[in-house]
Amino acid sequence: MTHPAWLHVIGIGEDGVEGLSEVAQALIAAAELVVGGRRHLLLVEGLMRGERLMWPTSISEGIERMLRWRGRRVVVLASGDPFSFGIGVTLCRYIPVGEMTCIPAPSSITLACARMGWARQDTTVLSICGRPMEVVAPALQTGAHLIVLSADGRSPVTLAKWMTARGFGPSVIHVLEALGGPYERHVHMRADALAAGTAEGINPLNLMGIEVVAEPGAMVLPLSTGLPDDMFAHDGQITKREIRAATLSALAPRQGEMLWDIGGGAGSIAIEWMLCHPANRAVTIERNRERTARIAHNALTLGTPALRIVEGSALETLAALHDRQTPRPDAVFVGGGIGNPGMMEGAWDALRPGGRLVANAVTLEGETALLAAHARWGGSLSRLRVERVEQVGTQSAFRPAMTVTQYAATRPAA
Repeated sequence: MTHPAWLHVIGIGEDGVEGLSEVAQALIAAAELVVGGRRHLLLVEGLMRGERLMWPTSISEGIERMLRWRGRRVVVLASGDPFSFGIGVTLCRYIPVGEMTCIPAPSSITLACARMGWARQDTTVLSICGRPMEVVAPALQTGAHLIVLSADGRSPVTLAKWMTARGFGPSVIHVLEALGGPYERHVHMRADALAAGTAEGINPLNLMGIEVVAEPGAMVLPLSTGLPDDMFAHDGQITKREIRAATLSALAPRQGEMLWDIGGGAGSIAIEWMLCHPANRAVTIERNRERTARIAHNALTLGTPALRIVEGSALETLAALHDRQTPRPDAVFVGGGIGNPGMMEGAWDALRPGGRLVANAVTLEGETALLAAHARWGGSLSRLRVERVEQVGTQSAFRPAMTVTQYAATRPAA
């Protein structure tokens, strides 16, 4: 059964009731239930006539309680724009959008751009509220303008220390507090100067505007595939840079897709897959415990903390992922164990219809498996050979690395 719009999601700024339209004020006054955080409820104290519900620690629990009022007049208060890093999207997971209306206020992001004179369309917005600060890493590009939503009053100093350690000390960090209200404050300084201070006196309600400046040698992540090998901690078990770039090209990542990386090694393929777009996801399977720890370190350092790492043998893990009804991957990369019986078949069966399979082999047994896969499923076979200059006595010569045979195929859509 569907209900007409009974839920009104109203954005409110630090200016409180004064910043609300007459329609928004009337909806709050007429509501039988008003839901919001403590700060929001205090801002409209004089308007409310019905019951009120302060969000509990568990948002889902609060929504379940709110749903008992379904079909009655309910208002949810949110900061600024409810659909900009706000409660709006979360509510839509439980309530059809047709049952709610939304009246947004200017978001803190909009206000921050206005205060700093930045073009909103040229500004990257990130959040470290409930997320590790390493998610900022890929966006640290020279000349970039970033807005980073803080978790609390300690966030600016903590982020400044982390940025300084990565070589971004000359960057300018704007700390904007309580935007739009009577306690609004805007201070800015270099990241290395902020890192040397304390968080004392910084309003927990803050966000940061960052003008990125890199020192020589700063850890700027290239925007291309094929990151330098030394950006990854590894024990030699890594898809080398040139082969990795060709492999990512064959995997052809697209926005929001899922990769299963079999034989993770250093995690380089899965990490670069995720770096191609913030919405990309990956699962990497690695049986060696030391390597799984190394993959986790690399994922955090390179800004992909959401990489899922599964420790275990490839075939058993593939079967377990199927048993858990994990969504089928859009692409599978096989970087290890290709010669093992059933490995290629397991990878192929895991793919969704229309998905891509790429596998690299350096051994004769691996090549044999790839030749059999090519005969069975079609696709393409390539040989990749890289030579690098090395010292030979007092002179230099090109020394070839191991030749890599690469198989790539697309599973039929039907």
